[in-house]
This record gives sequence, structure tokens and C-alpha cells, in this order.
Amino acid sequence: MSDDNNRTAKAVGLGGLIALVVGSMVGTGVFDLPRNMAAGAGGLAIIIAWVITAAGMIALGYSFLNLSNRRPDLEGGVFSYAREGFGEYWGFNNAWAYWISALLGNVAYGVGLISAIQYFLPDSVQIFSGTGPTILGIVLISCILWIVHFLIVRGVSGAAMINLIVTIAKAIPLILFAVIVVVMFNWQTFSASFLGGLEAISWARDVGDVPSILNQVRSTMLATVWAFIGIEGAVLFSSRARNKGDVGRATIIGLLGVIVLYMIFTICSLGVMSQADIAAIETFPATAVILENMVGHWGAVVINAGVIISISGAWLAWTLFGAETPYLAAKQDLFPQAFAKLNKNETPVFSLVVSNLIVQFFLILVYFAYNAYEFGYTMASSAILFPYAFSAFFQVKFMLQEKTVTKGRALQIFIGALASVYAIWLLYGAGLEYMAFTCLLFVPALAVFIYYQYQKGSRPIMKAYEWVFAIILSGLGIWGLIMVITGHLELFG
Repeated sequence: MSDDNNRTAKAVGLGGLIALVVGSMVGTGVFDLPRNMAAGAGGLAIIIAWVITAAGMIALGYSFLNLSNRRPDLEGGVFSYAREGFGEYWGFNNAWAYWISALLGNVAYGVGLISAIQYFLPDSVQIFSGTGPTILGIVLISCILWIVHFLIVRGVSGAAMINLIVTIAKAIPLILFAVIVVVMFNWQTFSASFLGGLEAISWARDVGDVPSILNQVRSTMLATVWAFIGIEGAVLFSSRARNKGDVGRATIIGLLGVIVLYMIFTICSLGVMSQADIAAIETFPATAVILENMVGHWGAVVINAGVIISISGAWLAWTLFGAETPYLAAKQDLFPQAFAKLNKNETPVFSLVVSNLIVQFFLILVYFAYNAYEFGYTMASSAILFPYAFSAFFQVKFMLQEKTVTKGRALQIFIGALASVYAIWLLYGAGLEYMAFTCLLFVPALAVFIYYQYQKGSRPIMKAYEWVFAIILSGLGIWGLIMVITGHLELFG
């Protein structure tokens, strides 16, 4: 069989691409989403948040679709857009941010996985205690991490097929929860939590200890971003798609289905339990407690089993993403060429090893975290905001540079502008403290970038305005670290 036939046989089809998009988005986020949103928002704010999120994510999804169709040569997706539109420095930074986001997302998945497994274990065996894993739990997550590693070493396309099967399997408990929560929805229960504790609507001003509608909406932003991370999954794997046209279709189909699912989970949950009761749930996943409250013990069993299946698929997908990002960056000469090495199964082994070693480091670090799961998902969500924002910015820039007679040009500029406004809103919603600490990740990135540019013989290494941005990002990162050390930002207990 020729090399071309081999590549075609190993390529990922439409079903596999949809599974990668859905499988990477629907991980731990959906199972705890009702609590994460109810913690700071009532029914009205959640509805507004979903309208904003749906508009923003659809605009972002269509931006990915447009760019993948018009610029299929940019196979790296999110970071190649930044490089093409804004230069080497921003391309590297976005590749780095996306890579670290994928690795931190795997940390959150690992913590969520052992939390769900703990439900089925006797009290004498503790792998998860309070808000984080025990030492035994860290050992267990680490073993699973390296099992997934060796699975992927055998071939990316085979792992994608397993992910497709897992995605179908985990849909069962999700659909079950959605159907039951809709059937048992009580309007009176929902209306009691509609304003989130406000006696009257206050859009921009807090009333006592109760946040305004605007601040309630803002409080949901990181939770919604975490729930939608993976929207770009099919674009990232465009180089492995059997049909380039499937990339855009997979992104939009997966996105629309997930939006509907998330809205049902969060809005209808307020119709079966009060906002205060949902917000007060202390165990992960919150949906297990909600379903158990509706149908009894078997509901919690089904949801926790679903979490285990779901995270297994999402962890697999994001391990693929984590390895693929530096591999593609190396192919574009952004990262050292060692990351571009493939084994006989076309798996970027060096990239995979380095990525999982970093995940292993973070898995040890979360043992000391104030809330291990929250640490993983908030940092992953914050880091990925940069690649999302620059993708939206590039959509606008690229379409503005197209000829005025180009079909659909005005619509695509509008879509890009909407996605850009949404990306800026997300940066605002994340909060300055979290974004500052996230910028700490760019400090080692700067050192790597300067070193590699020097090795390549690039002169000058950076433009003057890029040095200004580098200093600002590094300064914010150091300030964020000081906030953590002084206790103003609680990440570690």
C-alpha cells in the first residue's frame, strides 16, 4: 500500500471529528455546570449568560469555519492564525497558551475522574478527600495518565476512534439527566431563584451582598469557557481530516448540540432545586446530587459512572490536543524541531512525552491546591482566552484585507467583530487577578522564545513593541504570583 493510501486510511472522518469536538467540550464541565453557574447567578442572569455565550461561541465557531475554508494552509488553527495575522511573537505565545491550557485541562479532568471513582469505593479507601486528591489519588491519576500516553503512542487515528465510541457511550447519562430535569421542571421553584436573590432587578449595582445582574452574568464566564473549551478541536486536527470540508461542519454541528445540552442542564436544574441548594452542593459532580434528589440513589450512580466515561474520552482528546499543538508549532518552526518527530504510527512522541511530564508536575502540584478541580479548570480557561481572542482578531483582519467584491465579506467581518467583542468580554469576566496569574505562564515562554529565535539566527529577535508587550505580560505574571503568595488570590491552601 502506498504512503498516500496509508495516510488516507489513517485519516479522521466527519464522525471522528465531531466526536473530538463534542468529546473535548463535554468533559467534567457539564457535570458541575449547574453548581458553577448557580454559585453566582440566578435564572435571569444564567439565561442572559447563555444568550451572550451562544452568540459569542457561534461567532467564534463560524470564524473557525470561515478561516479553515479560506486558509486551509494554516493547519495549526488557533495559534497559526495569531502568527499569520500578528507575527512570530504572538504566534508563539498563542501556541504556548493553548498548549498549557490543554495540559491544565487534563489536570482538572484527572481530579474530576478520581472524585467520581471515589463514589464507588469504600470509606476505607480514600483517593479523594475534601476538595482534592490524596497521595493515593495522585498515584492513581498518574497511572491513568501514562496508560493513556501509551495508548496514543500506538497511533492518533486509533485513539480518535476510541474517543468516538466513548463519546457515544457517555451521551446516555447526559441525555437521561436532560430528559428527567425537563419532565420534573417546576416553574414555581424556578421563579423563586429567577433574580438570584435580588428583590428587584438591578442591572449594574449590587444590592447588599447580592451581585447585580451584570455581575451575576460576569460570574458565569469562566465556567462557560471551561464548558466550551474544545470548540476548535476539529480545526486543530485539520491536517489529519479525510475531507477538509468536514472540519467546519464538525465544529458547527458539535457546537450547536452542546449549547442546547448546556442550557437544559443549567436552566432546568433551577426548576427542580433552588439556587441556594444547588450552590451549596459540596461534592463533585453536582448533577449527581441533583439527579439523586429527583429519582433516588440510582441517579447518583448513573451520573458518577457517566463522569468516569466522559472524562476518559475528554482526557484522551485533550492529551491528543496537548501533543498535537507543539508538534504543529514545530512544523511551522515556532517550537524546537524535536517536537516535530513522529514514530511509525505518526504519533509525535517527543511532544507527547514532554506534555505528559508537565501534566505529571501539575498533578503533584494540585495536591497542595486550595481546590484542585477549580485550580485546573480556571487556569485552563484563563490561558485559552488568548488563542480564542487572537483567532477572532485574525478573522476581522483577514476579511478586511479581502477584496470588497468577495462574497460574504461583510457578513464575515461582522461575525469576526462579534467574536472579538465576546473574547474581550471573556477577558473582562475572567477577572484581573486570575488573568494576572495566568500571565505568569508567559515568563518561561519568553525565555524559550528568545532562545529559539537566537538559535535560528533571527535578528532582531523581537520588535520594540513586542518587547513592551513581553514586559507587561511578565509584570502582570509577577504581580499575580505576589497576589497568591500574600493570600489575596487563593489558589493553594
